[in-house]
Amino acid sequence: MTGFRSIDQLNSKIIRAKTPDLSMNTTISYKKPVLGKKRVCVLGIALYLFAPAVIAAQLIADTQQTADTQPSHQVSSGTFWLPSTIQLSQNSSDDLLLDEEEDETLSSDELLLDESDGGDLLTDEDSLLDDGGQDDLLTESDDLLLDDGSEDSGEGDLLSDEDSLLDGESLADESETTDEVAEAAGEETLSAAEQHEALFAESRYPSANTCAACHPKQYREWSVSQHAYAQLSPVYMAMQITINSLTSATNGDFCIRCHNQVGMNMGESIYASNLDRHPTSREGITCVVCHRVNKNYGKVSGRLALEEGDLYTAIYGPSGGGELNRVLDSPGEYQVSTDRDQPGRAIHATAEQFFALTEPAFCGSCHDVTLLNGFRLEEAFTEFKQTKAAAAGISCQDCHMGVTQGLAEGYEMGPAAEVGGVPTASRRLTNHFFAGPDYSIIHPGLFPHSVEATALATQREWLKFDYEAGWGTDEFEDSVADDHEFPEPWQWVDARYDARAILDEQFERLEWAREKRLEVLKHGFELSDIRVRSADASGISFEIDVINPMDGHGVPTGFDAERLIFLDVTVTDPVGNVVYRSGDRDPNGDVRDSHSLYVHNGELPLDKDLFNLQTKFIVRPVRGAEREQVLAVNTSSAALPFIRPETRATTIYGRPRGARKHKQTIEPNGSRTAQYRVNGQGVSVPGEYSIDIKLVSQMIPVNLIDAIKGVGFDYSMSPKQIADRVVDGAVVVWEKTTTVMVDSQTADEAKIATAD
Repeated sequence: MTGFRSIDQLNSKIIRAKTPDLSMNTTISYKKPVLGKKRVCVLGIALYLFAPAVIAAQLIADTQQTADTQPSHQVSSGTFWLPSTIQLSQNSSDDLLLDEEEDETLSSDELLLDESDGGDLLTDEDSLLDDGGQDDLLTESDDLLLDDGSEDSGEGDLLSDEDSLLDGESLADESETTDEVAEAAGEETLSAAEQHEALFAESRYPSANTCAACHPKQYREWSVSQHAYAQLSPVYMAMQITINSLTSATNGDFCIRCHNQVGMNMGESIYASNLDRHPTSREGITCVVCHRVNKNYGKVSGRLALEEGDLYTAIYGPSGGGELNRVLDSPGEYQVSTDRDQPGRAIHATAEQFFALTEPAFCGSCHDVTLLNGFRLEEAFTEFKQTKAAAAGISCQDCHMGVTQGLAEGYEMGPAAEVGGVPTASRRLTNHFFAGPDYSIIHPGLFPHSVEATALATQREWLKFDYEAGWGTDEFEDSVADDHEFPEPWQWVDARYDARAILDEQFERLEWAREKRLEVLKHGFELSDIRVRSADASGISFEIDVINPMDGHGVPTGFDAERLIFLDVTVTDPVGNVVYRSGDRDPNGDVRDSHSLYVHNGELPLDKDLFNLQTKFIVRPVRGAEREQVLAVNTSSAALPFIRPETRATTIYGRPRGARKHKQTIEPNGSRTAQYRVNGQGVSVPGEYSIDIKLVSQMIPVNLIDAIKGVGFDYSMSPKQIADRVVDGAVVVWEKTTTVMVDSQTADEAKIATAD
């Protein structure tokens, strides 16, 4: 299984530290070492789990002395010694970290790896930090959390040079040693190998930046889409690593294979940082993911085999290669060549028709997700198949690739390509933006994808560009001190101005994407007018309907367990005081539901009137019953749960046995009614009261960030940064307001007065 690592390959586990809020500005990770697989025995495990670390160090230091007198247990190729009694001396000369003869601090190598003793607890083969090992959970190339100290590391790295646990300068000679020269030579060799791998990968899976030369319209739409953001999301990356950590890696590549088919086809690690992935891999659902598929795989939860080849290799589209053949027959006009050894503009040799690209089932390959144990995570395609839209022959593409996001109102017409600036014949065009509820929270130099941004700087270099401080603007550059130090490559003012020009365009594209996101949400939801049921001195009762006007699927859909669609309700009295709130947020940015840390800790009351369409994960504890959980990993039934294929059909139970979803979405053409009441204490002032109701869309709840923060976030982002940007990206889809008059009488008093 590509990208999968079995449990006996894991040399470390990430331990998650809970905190009451997300006010921290850095991410902290802890690694808990485990015994090498060649040294495991019953007594060894008992010592590892229960003996203090200082006792383990004593064992290592005293191994040579006890080898002749203590019994041994043969395990695999090594020997583990267990003294019958252990005493800790209070004498400084017997300090565990001091050499008995020289009274000097032992180095880490001397402490863990004593070459003179074959019975050491940790040998070269199974040491916790084995540079040559292939079984590390997070290797140097794919560690999301640890800073390697290179100049390319982001400013927000977890361990900086100043606070690293081991100061490299204090351990090295001032003069350059032979080892340092060899290391430098090794870095050059590695760099050359990486360059070769990049060229090889481009010949297998061309980048969207390559396609942009002839398909600028499609590239511009795709580059700011959620398909293009799929692999770059730091939330998704942390979530899939957290789930693998909680399930002993048995979730494998289940998440990432939908987000990054190129990387999985290339055999990249599921744990690698995006900064270390191949550029085409970082593009997520890129051009070749759809146009290099020539088989109808059906509902395979994203496991697709891509056809390999460079730019000249055949591509697959909805209409075949008629127009391409015309272009190839006019080499003088278009200056193209399909021969790798001849001059001319590189172009596909053939374009073949693949009818499945126009069918909803093609979308269902990734947008209907079922785990191997029967857990149904996403059901967009299944929902669609049961609707009026499907019966009428309307496809996913009709609503999500047409002129209007979310409605089947036809397609644009125009050239499919511009070859050397010369447009091809006009035809039906599909929109490659695919608007949805998600949005970017990462540095604008990294997303949207940009040919110009890629040419100007690497991702690590972009992370060093402080756009929020105003770098590259006249206001900043005219006032910055002459001795202000900038990181490479931004020490030159021209480079900063070039970067700012690119970012200004990036911000325009992000705003365009926000407008399109709001467009599809407005077509997916409607609000009725506010209906006031009663209003007097005893209180105000009112209600409103949230409607799904679409024929195609429920709302929200897809990953509905993390889609936050809620009503924000405010009632103010005649003098402007707020007398009622529902749908407001805690200091972390969460609504006040049962997963809010502030509600959980008793610092804020539960919002009992909250209207929220977010689906909930429900797990079954060992003692029966069920409870809600942020992640669908049933740690209630096992401390280290394994995800295994279900042995009995889930249709027998109607659900997976360990966990399920409690859907709260609205079916096609359906509605939900939200009811509210302000009690008499809130309407003590006679006069006109105002009711304001907003329908708010946010891509994920903040409590999810708390649940996955233990493994850290890519690009060295902190939980606080993630949470703030998630909340800032929320949009108001619809808003309704009304007013109501309240006098000093209750309804009963009014009836009595009328009768008199």
